[in-house]
Amino acid sequence: MGTASFVPTPNGVLIEADLQNLPDGTHGFHIHETGTCEGDFTSAGGHYNPGDREHGYMSENGPHAGDMPNIVAANGSAKVSVFNSKVTMTGGEAPLDDEDGSALMIHSGADDYASQPSGDAGSRIACGVIYPAQ
Repeated sequence: MGTASFVPTPNGVLIEADLQNLPDGTHGFHIHETGTCEGDFTSAGGHYNPGDREHGYMSENGPHAGDMPNIVAANGSAKVSVFNSKVTMTGGEAPLDDEDGSALMIHSGADDYASQPSGDAGSRIACGVIYPAQ
């Protein structure tokens, strides 16, 4: 459904994605805990949350390291540029390239930034394994 690049910076990771074939509307956009995208994508586990925090920007004890702003698709496409200051590619408290990897996930609906455990964003409609450039 597209491509995404993860650019490490001294203060987090810049994620840039060019996506196609999405339903129009607002979609939850998260990093999930396991770098596996099989079947209905439940293989990717829950939101990436090594700090054991609550879900959502609106939660007092949130957000998860993998929580990110919603994205909007129009005419089946979305161009995304998101900075996540809570993760790193390697090392630190929330590395994306850990033992079991991580996954980028798009959900069918919008994340409400508060509901536990995952923002009531609906089913998983797209998944991509996050791995370092070769």
